[in-house]
Amino acid sequence: MPFSTIFFDLDETLYPASCGLWPAIKERINLYMGERLGLTPEQIEILRDRYFREYGTTLRGLQANHYVSEEDYLAFVHDLPLADYLQPDPELRAMLEALAAQKLIFTNADAAHAYRVIHALGLDGCFNAILDVHVVEPYCKPMRQAFEIALEFAAESDPGQCVVIDDLPHTTRAAREMGFFSILLGENGSGEDADARLARLVDLPKILDGR
Repeated sequence: MPFSTIFFDLDETLYPASCGLWPAIKERINLYMGERLGLTPEQIEILRDRYFREYGTTLRGLQANHYVSEEDYLAFVHDLPLADYLQPDPELRAMLEALAAQKLIFTNADAAHAYRVIHALGLDGCFNAILDVHVVEPYCKPMRQAFEIALEFAAESDPGQCVVIDDLPHTTRAAREMGFFSILLGENGSGEDADARLARLVDLPKILDGR
């Protein structure tokens, strides 16, 4: 039976990790923690890793422990010239347009950043909706509650009818454990982390057609 909904991660999923955008965002996160919170480089390195492991994202950890403004944080870390990193991807657009399933962006970033990335990649109009950090608040991927909200948002009752595509093994593993068909993009993780692996997002139909 064909899948009815596909959830696409955003950063380093819609675009290749080699473009350098995500490392630039990480540098902005470090800068935010230093400038806004007065943390030392040593503290930043320790806390970023701890918050990511304990809360799912640095933002959620900062909110819980430093009471930062979500809007201020997101605006600051995403304040980058996307044209320096991303270019239109006609091949990816053609693949997405050929998919019959409902297509949603499911990201731990915000919709404003997602729309900018989509526009920079030339993918305007390819997705039905964006499920962002505000929609799943106070949760985030890979939390079970975030996936439950995603199902409700997509008007889906059966995770088995849905695909989750992400570049982070802990996200695809969590999705798989909940019954989603999970696809891990890239070279991270192991065979236990997802139902399938994919080197390039444009090759997605090969997995969907062969399932």
